[in-house]
This record gives sequence, structure tokens and C-alpha cells, in this order.
Amino acid sequence: MTALQVSAQKQLGQLVEQIERLEEEKKALAGDIRDKYMEAKGVGFDVKALRKIVSLRKKSVTDRQEEEAVLAVYMHALGMIDEVPEQAQREVMDAAE
Repeated sequence: MTALQVSAQKQLGQLVEQIERLEEEKKALAGDIRDKYMEAKGVGFDVKALRKIVSLRKKSVTDRQEEEAVLAVYMHALGMIDEVPEQAQREVMDAAE
């Protein structure tokens, strides 16, 4: 085996070990997050709403507005709401351009 091959094997082994370690950390963090949601539920907060808030906070204002506008158009098309809000109509038109 050449020195390059040995070096590549070591590097590969290190990368795999680092990935495994990060996966374990991710698993632990997921458990911590789950515990926080259970804590929130325990004091009376709606976990489904909290999850949605966390998801929305990850998005930019523009992305949220566009998502809400498309949702309003679809809901109107399905008869779930009577009118598409004016702001939603503008957002959809702007996104289409």
C-alpha cells in the first residue's frame, strides 16, 4: 500500500468517525427538542402551533407571505374561504412574474 492510500484510509476513517459522532449529537438534540415540546405541552401550550411557529420563524418574511398567498388561493379554489385577501392576490401575481 502506498503512503497516499494509507493517508486516504486514515482520512476516510476520521470522516466516518466524525459523522458518527455528529449523528449521535443530532440524536441527543432531537431528544432534547422533544423534551422541550413535552414541557410546553405540560404547561398548556399547543405543541402543533409551536411547531408551526418554529417552522415559520425559519423562513423569510417574503417566503412566508408567498406561502400564505398560495395557500389562500388554493383554499379559495376549494371553497374553504369566500375571497382571496387582496394582499394574497398581489403576492401570487408578483410571484408569477
